[in-house]
Amino acid sequence: MTSSHQRPPHHRSVVSYVQRGERMTVGQQRAWDRHWERLGREVKALPAGPVHFDEWFGREAPVVLEIGSGMGETTARLVAAAPDVNYVAVEVYKPGLAQLLLRAEALDVTNLRVLRGDAVDLLTEHVEPGALAEVRIYFPDPWPKKKHHKRRLVQPAFVHLVATRLEPGGVLHLATDWEEYAEQMLEVCSAEPLLRNRHDRWAPRPDWRPVTKFEQRAVEEDRVSHDLMFERVELT
Repeated sequence: MTSSHQRPPHHRSVVSYVQRGERMTVGQQRAWDRHWERLGREVKALPAGPVHFDEWFGREAPVVLEIGSGMGETTARLVAAAPDVNYVAVEVYKPGLAQLLLRAEALDVTNLRVLRGDAVDLLTEHVEPGALAEVRIYFPDPWPKKKHHKRRLVQPAFVHLVATRLEPGGVLHLATDWEEYAEQMLEVCSAEPLLRNRHDRWAPRPDWRPVTKFEQRAVEEDRVSHDLMFERVELT
């Protein structure tokens, strides 16, 4: 995916997002104005060092990080269904985060915090090893052309980074409707020594994961969605 700002030549080329427009609806702007100061942070503006999630949420609870929450329809429902976790969504698209805040407000959820920016920078610079109970990545950009595969988010270095931030027993949950990308995800995650597959290849689709617009489109286009669930293990 492509960056929305210039990076030094030596910086990694894979980031967690693609550039999009910033115009918001009236409702999104109002939600942003009401909630951003308390519930949101810019990744680039975070102080050096780890985010202290317990302080930000005002309680101790397992932290679930969703990378790429899009327009928030699925995320808001996931947050509402899990009041016992501290749910963090990271997304670069400002209108998407505003829409998520609007949806969360409608569902009266209190266990959501949002971060705007690159998830790779967030994980590298601001999340301590072992801090996360789960990382969720649902339907990331598949970059279907072979010459663009290097832009895919799920690559060995990224998966290793995620694995180091999971607590023992923590879960990396992936989902995609792109068959070839699913196979790549399976291969990459299976090769990571810090992870083990909880299932034989694909995980059963969990009932609690709402159907996203991408998944619905896949059904209409006769594509099969795959879930993968890998667990953090301790090396002996």
